[in-house]
Amino acid sequence: MVGIILASHGQFAEGILQSGSMIFGEQEDVKAVTLQPSEGPDDVRKKMEEAVASFSDPKEVLFLVDLWGGTPFNQANTLFEAHKESWAIVAGMNLPMVIEAYSSRFSMNTAHEIAQHILTVAKEGIRVKPEELEVEEKAVEAPVAVQGSIPEGTVLGDGKIKIVLARIDSRLLHGQVATAWTKSVNPSRIIVVSDAVAKDELRKNLIEQAAPPGVKANVVPVDKMIQVAKDPRFGNTKALLLFENPQDVVRAMDGGVDIKEVNVGSMAHSVGKVVVSKVLSMGDEDLKSFETMKEKGVKFDVRKVPNDSKDNMDEILKKAKAELAANK
Repeated sequence: MVGIILASHGQFAEGILQSGSMIFGEQEDVKAVTLQPSEGPDDVRKKMEEAVASFSDPKEVLFLVDLWGGTPFNQANTLFEAHKESWAIVAGMNLPMVIEAYSSRFSMNTAHEIAQHILTVAKEGIRVKPEELEVEEKAVEAPVAVQGSIPEGTVLGDGKIKIVLARIDSRLLHGQVATAWTKSVNPSRIIVVSDAVAKDELRKNLIEQAAPPGVKANVVPVDKMIQVAKDPRFGNTKALLLFENPQDVVRAMDGGVDIKEVNVGSMAHSVGKVVVSKVLSMGDEDLKSFETMKEKGVKFDVRKVPNDSKDNMDEILKKAKAELAANK
């Protein structure tokens, strides 16, 4: 029997598991995996691995996740890479989808079969009253392919890339970025700026796959970002830049990338760092880099999502400086 993992931000997966049981009965080899506010990607991955290990047939696994590009999707996608031949992931989980997946296990033996089958049912489960509000689907013309790359030296727009958001986030591209921030700043391209990730083909591919619909994601080293910022062919590009740490932001700025404001989202804790807020941990190099940015006139926007109130960066840096000094 195909094992099913329901995965979500918060308790949604637990709730839909309970709802599915009320309608279709208790199910074997079905587990709910949730990402709680206090947890991170590694916690979700561990829960998924434990769920798979508990299934009677771990070779056939179907992930139903809440959001394409979110942390549950990203972690499922990481595990999926080694099992592409038999595992499957479907995003946009809803109750009709879950119930149909349960039903399909009686007649279908593979995760691929079930994943393909439940897409139609999931879409048909979205209805509206009054019916006239429903929009008929129109045939979409295939885009015209552009042959070759844009010649070097071509100036598009005013020749200057538009940075709509520069964010520091140790998790890089995840649900809060793929949905909340993307909808808020409306970029045409998400650029992850990291030497380490640019060298890691698996992480690079996972990030590119996690891009929200209509937005392209790229991973480039810092030096390449510096070149892009000076290339007039990117004049029509609205870019959301993602950095893992403040040191890379300073390197990019020193190379000529015009960053006037930095959104500080999350910085993971590690050895030698102090916790300065629920989502921020800093070490000596982090503190030095933020102070350098401050000297350059950079403004700071400290919040996880657009609807959050902004934290005071001066107070955060003051706390970090005091705690780092106390630990020496």
